[in-house]
Amino acid sequence: QVQLVESGGGSVQSGGSLRLSCAASGLTSSNYAMGWFRQAPGKEREFVAALSKYGVLTPYADSVKGRFTISRDNGKNMVYLQMNSLKPEDTAVYYCAAKKYSGSYYSPSDYDYWGQGTQVTVSS
Repeated sequence: QVQLVESGGGSVQSGGSLRLSCAASGLTSSNYAMGWFRQAPGKEREFVAALSKYGVLTPYADSVKGRFTISRDNGKNMVYLQMNSLKPEDTAVYYCAAKKYSGSYYSPSDYDYWGQGTQVTVSS
């Protein structure tokens, strides 16, 4: 049974940093492309960042480019999202996702497995 479990969310002031973690079980994360999405109240789930299966591609949403960094530790079956220079508009529930096959990284429908999400709140 595949499980993705996010952690590391919390409340931080504008300009602060957080590091989200995603623990994968039931799959070998190195065999999957991994992504982070977020969803703010009343809004659709949106793409944040992805890491291709072999780590060659690391697309980011324009809104987080230069501030967020996605990475993985295959030995620990973990994926991370380092978030720096956080802004109030980054406030959302953040989700980890895994996709088995190649193709687009940008739509939630591209992914096969999802975590339950972790809340990030950035105050001004």
